[in-house]
Amino acid sequence: MSSRPGPAAAGADLAQLTLHFHHTHQLLDPAAQGVQSWEVRITSAGTPVGSLEAVRGLYWQSDNLRERMADEQSFPAVVAAQLLDEEGRFTHEFEDFVESASSVLVVDRLRMDEAFADPLIVAAVVAAVIDRLTDNYFAVVLPGKTACTDAGSVLLAEAGALLSAQEFSDELQIIDNALAAPEEAAHRVRERLRSLARHGGSPAWDEEADDDWDEDGEEDEGLTARTAAVLRVALEELSGHIWQDVADVGDAPLGRGEGRVLGLLPPITLRQDRDWRRQMARCFDDLAADLAKDGTVRPRCTGEEMALHLGIDRAGALMRNRPRLVAKKVAGLEEDRRDFDWDWCSDVLFEDHDVLMLFDASLDGIEDSTSEINQALGLVSLAPADWFSPFRPGQARDPGRGFRH
Repeated sequence: MSSRPGPAAAGADLAQLTLHFHHTHQLLDPAAQGVQSWEVRITSAGTPVGSLEAVRGLYWQSDNLRERMADEQSFPAVVAAQLLDEEGRFTHEFEDFVESASSVLVVDRLRMDEAFADPLIVAAVVAAVIDRLTDNYFAVVLPGKTACTDAGSVLLAEAGALLSAQEFSDELQIIDNALAAPEEAAHRVRERLRSLARHGGSPAWDEEADDDWDEDGEEDEGLTARTAAVLRVALEELSGHIWQDVADVGDAPLGRGEGRVLGLLPPITLRQDRDWRRQMARCFDDLAADLAKDGTVRPRCTGEEMALHLGIDRAGALMRNRPRLVAKKVAGLEEDRRDFDWDWCSDVLFEDHDVLMLFDASLDGIEDSTSEINQALGLVSLAPADWFSPFRPGQARDPGRGFRH
């Protein structure tokens, strides 16, 4: 089975893919309590490009789930015959195979237009269907290698492999929602699909390749206008929160997680005084001012590195949780296929990620320049007293710029 995107993905407008879930429930129909049939319609920019069917078999709501699913015929009937006995109970083989499933979701009857007939795209669709229609007590069943009777079932089988499905029989593979591996696999699938969407869906795309470099070995361009706009919003929001922290706590020591921003910093900073905290707050302001000036940002000291890490995390959260706010902030700005690539930002906007080692309790004391591990790794400027010293003399900011507050 193929596990990487094929040529079909190259011409697909992945960013416009939308799923439409359709289910009709007859209120007084007793059969509707045991099995729900969903049609998932797949569109791109409003144009239908595919569909699939998902059947939810709800064990505790069924009089006999085997008979009820068999009545659906086709692939659900095959699933019922293998997972349930004649009394409608799950077989011992199935109960030994999964952690704690009490219901099943059967995915089949996939149809995809040629431009979108790619295992990675289908895996992302299936992952979204799983998120929408199941919980941790579901087992998700997809066609196995000998149940592939058409192009759609072949794609579903390949998608199952991408989503860490386990082979139950030649006909069935199962994703156990109680396990961590499928969730991690779904995350990888989504990230790979986002990368394809951002970078044009090249059929030669390789997950091992360094996406930060083009064919000539030159580093990609800087932040896109929309990325810079959202990152600036994130930094300005964090600035407001950390300045409020400074006003609220002054010199008082903090516990991990206390405060809106100060408590998010590494443990070695939690007992710093008010003057140190004001300098940390200014790091957010300086980075936001850089973005406002020319849409570029490069941290010049350890404090700014930490501020930028938090800013990138917050920018991603804004994309997930405040889509209307983001849409307002980027309105009128030119779109780019590299918009909102926060992984790229984390990789490219820093010289290194040494400051993040301060969160690792097993590396306690690594900030001490006299420690063996610090010297062995060549670490610099990790002690709180050094956070605001410029990495290079030529990068020093105007000492007379003052503070926002």
